[in-house]
Amino acid sequence: MSAVHAPYVEAELGPIPLALTATAVTLLALLVLYLVGFDQGAVSRTGMFLHELMHDGRHLMGVPCH
Repeated sequence: MSAVHAPYVEAELGPIPLALTATAVTLLALLVLYLVGFDQGAVSRTGMFLHELMHDGRHLMGVPCH
């Protein structure tokens, strides 16, 4: 019995889907950076909960928090 191998065809994104994907990833990364680094309860509305939750990550990134 022999196996038949189909040739590998690389999926190619066009310029528009690629730009939309890159924009979405960039916006998500900036949102996460803001929430981890600078949010003091303004967005999360949980007071200092998010600040304390992300405290060690903030120090690892070099963002001052005290």
